[in-house]
Amino acid sequence: MPNLSPDSPPEQRIGEIIRRLRREHPDACCALVHDNAYELLVATVLSAQCTDERVNKVTPQLFSRYPDARTMAEADRSDIEAAIRSTGFYRNKAKHIQEASQIIAYDYAGEVPADMDQLTQLPGVARKTANVVLGVAYDIADGVVVDTHVKRLSNRLGLTENSNPNKIEVDLMALVPREDWIDISHLLIFHGRRVCNARRPDCPNCVLNDICPSAEL
Repeated sequence: MPNLSPDSPPEQRIGEIIRRLRREHPDACCALVHDNAYELLVATVLSAQCTDERVNKVTPQLFSRYPDARTMAEADRSDIEAAIRSTGFYRNKAKHIQEASQIIAYDYAGEVPADMDQLTQLPGVARKTANVVLGVAYDIADGVVVDTHVKRLSNRLGLTENSNPNKIEVDLMALVPREDWIDISHLLIFHGRRVCNARRPDCPNCVLNDICPSAEL
């Protein structure tokens, strides 16, 4: 391994970044509690502008009442809204969840499709949600999940100069080996929550501080 520094090109640093983050966060995984692809899809839609912790408090009762796409599709919209109200933007989320559930129930026989194009045609499902479902539920590396933590850390680590999530995803897909596309998001998210937070990153105790161009800032 060459001598690495914060100024080393990202393609030289990325392997060491992944190695260190795996060692630091061996428990990195999807934080949304779910039992199947459908529950994960719904939970991910609910997680927009909301913490995973809050979603995990809402979903047990929600899935107990509506355990599959058909029951959600046939539910009273106002009941869904009431059940997810605390996650914020509950009217739009309820609309998207129910409309997506109708398509899954009636067009896909209740099974969430394992295909990027089909997923992103579902109401309320953009690439981020589709990547979560594909990677976590189906172990399919079709892209890289870019949430607020991944966006922040990718910029701080000098892995991208873009601020648009779609462009960041393209940059990470070009930089990160495909076999690490799923894991890199979990690793960056856990590191962002535990060490490199938005307001006060803990640079002195960061395992990446000697190869991070933002550490001295």
